[in-house]
Amino acid sequence: MVKNGLSPYLDLSNSAQAVLVAAARDSSPVRGLTHGFYKYPARFSPKFASAAIQTFTQPGDIVLDPHVGGGTTVVEAIAAGREAVGVDISTLAEFVASIKCTVFFEPELKTLEAWTKRVSSEVDPRKPSNPLTSYEQLGYYKHLNDPSRWRLRKAIEQSIASAIQLGTPRLEAFGRCAVLRTAQWALDGRSKRATIEDFRRILQTNAEEMVQGARNLRKSVEAHGQHQVTILRRSAAGLEDDTRLRERRAPRLVVTSPPYPGVHVLYHRWQVDGRKESPLPFMIADRLDGSGGSYYTMGDRKSPNLATYFDNITATMSSVAAVADADTTIVQMLAFSEASWQLPRYLECMESAGLSETFLPMLRGQADGRLWRSVPGRRWYSEQRGTTPGSKEVVLIHRKQQKRTVSPHADRPKDVTRNVRSALGQTP
Repeated sequence: MVKNGLSPYLDLSNSAQAVLVAAARDSSPVRGLTHGFYKYPARFSPKFASAAIQTFTQPGDIVLDPHVGGGTTVVEAIAAGREAVGVDISTLAEFVASIKCTVFFEPELKTLEAWTKRVSSEVDPRKPSNPLTSYEQLGYYKHLNDPSRWRLRKAIEQSIASAIQLGTPRLEAFGRCAVLRTAQWALDGRSKRATIEDFRRILQTNAEEMVQGARNLRKSVEAHGQHQVTILRRSAAGLEDDTRLRERRAPRLVVTSPPYPGVHVLYHRWQVDGRKESPLPFMIADRLDGSGGSYYTMGDRKSPNLATYFDNITATMSSVAAVADADTTIVQMLAFSEASWQLPRYLECMESAGLSETFLPMLRGQADGRLWRSVPGRRWYSEQRGTTPGSKEVVLIHRKQQKRTVSPHADRPKDVTRNVRSALGQTP
């Protein structure tokens, strides 16, 4: 959309820009298709992912998310008839994104429908359950072994056993995801402990809703044409050398929400009994994990000047630039704990990675010219509650750097620090 690398503004119609802005600022709950399979931390709006896909791609194009997380981008891509590639370092993200993108055959959906009607009856504290001994020995039962939780522990074990009895890896993964979603509801961040009766009821409701979501995804894929989806469990750094992608076309669109600089997000644990961290979601998904929080956030937020984070984001986005071409648009949504200095530093990393920032013409002259949205009350955004600097997200749009005949900064906002403060409502 940037012609010959001469303008920092995208060549988009006003209507296309308006759709993108409205979708970015949409605050409705995440729902539709398979998005409700699991509440992965820091999810972004399917409406925004869909709008970006419709704006910047055509059917059959490749859409890449190098920090795929809960799979929002790849689900919307395949539902719109695009080819999708998702990359994440987390085995839990790989599991969640993969099952959300699975297009089940109709006989499989009928099998799952029958399972939803009987699974709750298979949860019974009076009946025995088989502990997942290997996971228990590795500490995955942490905070579930309390005597007050034996009923819930048994319910989870019985539910997983029921999922395994579905008989195929695809169906078992669906069943495990239903258990994962229900156990998250029962344990993560709750002040009041769930009863077994409630667990059984929510498990059946979740499973039924998930079958309907899977059926809706199948219908959308049938309407738009089925294309390949690839989920890679690895770091995005070095992606250009991955043999699984070497012969693929360049992505037409990269749309992602990378870890946020300086913002503490628990991607890999649930919080039970207040702030006690539990690795239980990995056990339910039948995945191993032994990594600390900084492994998933690309660096400890307490490190001086977030040096490790910025080194890692430069490496991952350099690889994104390496697999991109002149027609690729890179769209990112992220927040900062201290945007006034972290955003300029982030943009420096993007330049070092070989990317040039571009802007929406309709936002010209508004604050810093970027697309911002407010997200109040998100409990994982910062150590404080309420409206904080971390409660505002920004959409950054980049293209691969090209040879230019004029300065790449021509016609851009001149004072990025001052303008960022203006966008955040701070005094310059």
